[in-house]
Order: sequence, then structure tokens, then C-alpha cells
Amino acid sequence: METAPLTHRDATASDTESLVALIESAYRGDSSRAGWTTEADILHGQRTDPQGVLAVIESTAGRLLVFERDGETVACCQLEHRGEVAYFGMFAVRPTAQGGGLGKQVMSDAERVAQEAWGVTEMQMTVISVREELIAWYERRGYRRTGKMTPFPYGDDRFGIPQRDDLEFELLVKTLG
Repeated sequence: METAPLTHRDATASDTESLVALIESAYRGDSSRAGWTTEADILHGQRTDPQGVLAVIESTAGRLLVFERDGETVACCQLEHRGEVAYFGMFAVRPTAQGGGLGKQVMSDAERVAQEAWGVTEMQMTVISVREELIAWYERRGYRRTGKMTPFPYGDDRFGIPQRDDLEFELLVKTLG
């Protein structure tokens, strides 16, 4: 269906509003239910905000990639340089474009960009541990669960309003090369 090539570029401050809308649409509220990555049943409220997105855009430690098709933003992801590893986050694909391989392509492009830019040997990410379907998708892309957990920031509404009391983040890693 999508035949135009997928391109990517570094986000700029002028992308902030559209990226917040994309990220929110992929994870929260009824619009997120059009895709499969929704967190609407486990978290209400916001996933991010303009200040958080702008901080990633302006960070000297990384970059926020915008993926476009026909000049329209369809996905984004954060890459942060952490020595020999890169952190992959703020990953969002437009809900109506999910399930057709776009996420795989974005992830592959992001891994290549991190290797080329920083010479990293590993990609890391954190995923809410109860997101079994999403974790399985990452495992099919070569990521492995580490069992290393960090607590969810309960009480900080900037990260959403939890609907469960068992949320935590698990570190996933992939060797690049």
C-alpha cells in the first residue's frame, strides 16, 4: 500500500508539536487503539509533553529521528549515545500505519544510524514489563530481556496515570554488528 520511500531526518524544535501528537496517538487514548502498541488499558493521561520532546531534540547526547513518507511524519525514535551503547526510546509509529513493517524498518534504520554515528556495539531500551506482546516483537528483532528492572515513576503524571500497581521497566538489549 505504501510505495513512497521512507526517509528520516533529525527533528527540529518546529517538529515538537507534531511529534507529541504522534507519540500520544500511538500509545494513549482511543486513537491508539487503531494500532497494536496502545498502552491505553494500563496508563491514562499523557505519554510525553512538549518540554520532554524538546529536551530530546535539543540534547547534545543524542538525536530524535523523524521518519517521513511523502513529506508526512509517520514515525519517530530517540537515539541517545551512552558510551559503547546507544539508548533507543520515544519510538512511535502512526497507529493506522502499524502492522505493515514500518516499525521494523524504523528500528533497523535507527540501529544503523547509531552504529554509523557513534560506533556503538549495543542498543538498549526499556519497556514496561507487562507489555508482553511488545516485548515479544522486540525479541523477534533480536533484543533480549535482561531481567534488570527499574521502577515506574508512580505519582509523576508526566509519564501517565497508572491503572495497575505492578508497572516497572525492563531493560532489553541487542548486540549490534
